[in-house]
Amino acid sequence: MSQTAQALDPARRAAIAPFIAMDVKREATLLEQGGAGIVHMEVGEPSAPPPRRVREAAIAALAGQPVGYTDALGLTSLRERIARHYREAYGQDVDPQRVAVTTGSSGGFIMAFLALFDAGARVAIQNPGYPAYRNIFGALGLEAVDLPVDSSNGFAVTAAAVEKADDAQKLDGLLLMSPANPTGAMQSAESLREIAETCARRGIRFISDEIYHGLTYDRPAQTALAFSDRAVVVNSFSKYYCMTGWRIGWLVVPSELTRTVERLQQSLAIAPPTLSQIAAQAAFESIEELEAVKDGYRRNREILLNGLPGLGLDELAPADGAFYLYADVSRFTDDSTRFCHDLLHRAGIAATPGVDFDPVLGHRAMRLSYAGAEAGMVEALRRLKGFLRK
Repeated sequence: MSQTAQALDPARRAAIAPFIAMDVKREATLLEQGGAGIVHMEVGEPSAPPPRRVREAAIAALAGQPVGYTDALGLTSLRERIARHYREAYGQDVDPQRVAVTTGSSGGFIMAFLALFDAGARVAIQNPGYPAYRNIFGALGLEAVDLPVDSSNGFAVTAAAVEKADDAQKLDGLLLMSPANPTGAMQSAESLREIAETCARRGIRFISDEIYHGLTYDRPAQTALAFSDRAVVVNSFSKYYCMTGWRIGWLVVPSELTRTVERLQQSLAIAPPTLSQIAAQAAFESIEELEAVKDGYRRNREILLNGLPGLGLDELAPADGAFYLYADVSRFTDDSTRFCHDLLHRAGIAATPGVDFDPVLGHRAMRLSYAGAEAGMVEALRRLKGFLRK
């Protein structure tokens, strides 16, 4: 007996916004496959390969031994090496038992949010900010509370803004990224201290996204662990360590949450990717190579900072760290989505519209990633000049 097929409607929790940067990447790739020459500035992905030691460690691991599951929280040796990193980089002693290796920072966010918040919890995030925060919140039934940042506050969150949001309607959590995506702005050590103290005093759970640590140009980034042993820190091997596709990251959590995260990971992921964990240990021994990659970002940053203002893109966020420039394009458009579409199809530059990061004012902005090759930055300026003057 045949039956009429009915549409399979998705669950309400799945009705989240697209990650537009990834949509742009898909469209740009299709154009490339058709023969177009594209300058990729849409996704925050290093163009450099993983360090040599990382590649060699992965190859050696495949030479005759099985690559099976590890413990749910990751290899003990990697957890210990991550803990040692906090002592070497920040002077902070971290118990390896507080470290959980995750499937990228994305997996870390899901574990942290599930461990810390029940459905309906209100979590403050900076706006503009990383779009996946808001989208993961939507899937998990959490409410995002915007903390607007702009040129008036240096694109940085303040303790006063956190207090104001908490006074308006009680916050359950604060999620802060420094250096930030899309702006590149950094919190000062003093502001991080004040924010950590405010969260502790008011009972707000504090999550610090430190995925762009290592990628700073004038002063080092500070870890929230320097100011609070109750903070949950998220980090990853994707950005500084050039391992985006390896999907390997980590959490540092208060000791009482370790078993909670372990139980979640046992069922949601079983364990992080074993081969990636083995390779990641070698990343910490590759600093000289990684600093040379960062020097390339520094040159790219200078090329764009020197060239964009002359094209009329002179209102830029601070770009203290990461590898992004967040530019006001309101002189040219009030529709950044259309602007970036035309930029891709007419000039061959893949850029991300600001609406991906800011649902309120993002129609006036776009983000450019300078994680690519130096020649690409020079070519992007040449193409932008022609596009903006037509």
